[in-house]
Amino acid sequence: MEPKKLAGEKAVDYIENNMVIGLGTGSTVYWTIRHLALRVKAGLHIKAIPTSMSTARLAEQLGIPLASFTEIDRLDLTIDGADEVSPDLNLIKGGGGALLREKIVAYASERLIIVADSSKQVASLGKFPLPVEITPFGWENTCKQVMLLGCESLTLREKDERPFVTDNGNYIADCKFGRIDSPDLLEKSLNAIPGVVENGLFVNMADQVIIGTEKGTNIVEK
Repeated sequence: MEPKKLAGEKAVDYIENNMVIGLGTGSTVYWTIRHLALRVKAGLHIKAIPTSMSTARLAEQLGIPLASFTEIDRLDLTIDGADEVSPDLNLIKGGGGALLREKIVAYASERLIIVADSSKQVASLGKFPLPVEITPFGWENTCKQVMLLGCESLTLREKDERPFVTDNGNYIADCKFGRIDSPDLLEKSLNAIPGVVENGLFVNMADQVIIGTEKGTNIVEK
């Protein structure tokens, strides 16, 4: 069975009746959502807050009841993917463009479980370009300020030869910093730049990582 499918489905084992769940975005969480829908159909009662419009559409199609922060203050558990996972469970996320909503939902959750395959495990963060969500207004100057933090190269993400626009109406700059030895410091420095909305460093947020392999799943905890 595909490693992503194994990891995504395994995470559903941690969902209990009457929980409020955060549903992440991406190719591994896709399997979580599909498997969760089967549990809901079999009688599991949950409410879910999606981290993207694409996740919301999939969940609705599969019959998973959705909620919003209008009615929910805290979530019991969020299940999401990652682009990189370090040994201390710090993450780079945002390859799918949903990093802002993903961080909002994760921050409001009692627990964050990450699902991924072994290709996402790294000795240190930084090989995958760090997504930084920025406002369209003044984006050129914002990118110049990001470069001053030691960014080696920066690319404004595009789709169909136009700037990629997030669900929140913002742009994303994909930034190559090389090896990131102090993700906590870089996260704060980036977010201090006017025009930066959020960045894809998730520091000290993940509680558990489920890694899918060809033979099954491995669980990594703090």
